[in-house]
Amino acid sequence: MQNAPEDNEPRQDMGKARQPGRAVSRQVLADHVYAELLASLMDGRLAPGAVVSIDGTARELDVSPTPVREALARLEHTGMVRRVALKGYRVAPVFTREDFAELMEARLAIEPVNAKLACERIGPNGLAELERAVEDLKAAPRGPSFAEFKDYLEADERFHQLIARHTGNQFMEAAYASLGGQIQRFRLFGGVGITDADSAIAEHQAVLKALSSGNAGEAEAAMAEHIRHVRARAMADAAAG
Repeated sequence: MQNAPEDNEPRQDMGKARQPGRAVSRQVLADHVYAELLASLMDGRLAPGAVVSIDGTARELDVSPTPVREALARLEHTGMVRRVALKGYRVAPVFTREDFAELMEARLAIEPVNAKLACERIGPNGLAELERAVEDLKAAPRGPSFAEFKDYLEADERFHQLIARHTGNQFMEAAYASLGGQIQRFRLFGGVGITDADSAIAEHQAVLKALSSGNAGEAEAAMAEHIRHVRARAMADAAAG
């Protein structure tokens, strides 16, 4: 169990979001806690350096500490929070330009290959799933609060996850899943909304068009172009922040 933070430790709590008094599964509770914590991180209610109290969060959300621990473990994978020995979890700093450069370098090594493999193996149902993700991306609100752009984030991530899944290669899918940190760029949109939606949607559509054509080389190139543009925008946003 996490030790209580010292009196001089920075600590911020989320707004209350109690569950109805009915039995729900542990996974549902963990998903709920994850969503509440993520919203607080994205909107800046949990600021960099703040201690995230397991017991305090459990009390606020009217859950046991277990789903809070599970949610924080998931958030640690994204880089949004960090576990500190003997102190529990703290909110991680916002990514620097150097952090984004490293993340995008990894994405460029993995995702164009995913697109190439998926193009060779995806079927009509998979293409339909990708088309739905793009349509959901186009229809999603764009901010400025996380509640307004969370559907955009979900559709964006779903598009890339589907491509990884349709590689038919468990190790490539796992490699993509290991890229925790992609969500960090959306942290920069808190209070301003999605600033590059039109460009990002056009790039997703180009990837989908290449996949639909069955030309693996074009799919690989389209994904590489998308990631390069995301990298440039992320670097610019990080510098502006």
